[in-house]
Amino acid sequence: MDDSYTQPEVTETPQSEAPSTPVGTGKKVLCIEDEHFISELYERALTKAGYQVNTVVDGIAGLAEAQTDRYDIILLDIMLPNMSGLEILHELRDGGKTPDLKAKIIITTNLDQGEEGRASVETKADGYVVKAEATPKQLVEFLQQLAV
Repeated sequence: MDDSYTQPEVTETPQSEAPSTPVGTGKKVLCIEDEHFISELYERALTKAGYQVNTVVDGIAGLAEAQTDRYDIILLDIMLPNMSGLEILHELRDGGKTPDLKAKIIITTNLDQGEEGRASVETKADGYVVKAEATPKQLVEFLQQLAV
C-alpha cells in the first residue's frame, strides 16, 4: 500500500478568461410595472446583470419617482393604475417639469398599438419592448445594445 499523498493540481484562471464584470454595474433602473410576476422577473434578471432596480406599481407614484431623475433607465408599462404609462411618458417628455431628464425610457407592453400608435410612442420613448415577445434575458440584452 502506497502511503504517499499527491497534492491536487490547482490552476488559476487567466484574467482574459475570468468572468467579465456585469454590464449594468452602477446603472439604476426604475421599473414602473403593476404586474408583480413580470416586475419580479425583470428585477431578478437586471439585478443579476449588475443593475440596481427600484419597482413602483402605480402610475402616479411612478411619475413622481421618475421625476427625481435618479435613474439611468425607466422601464414603463402602458397599462397602470391611477395614471397610464402614456400619460407618464408625455409628462416626462413634454411636461416641462423634467426638461433635463437623463434617463432612457423603454416602453414595456402587451398591448397591440398598431404601427401608427407604436410609431408615435417610439418618437417619445427610447425603446419599445413587447413583453410577450421578450424574455427577461432578452430585455437585458436590449438594454446592453442601447449602451445603458
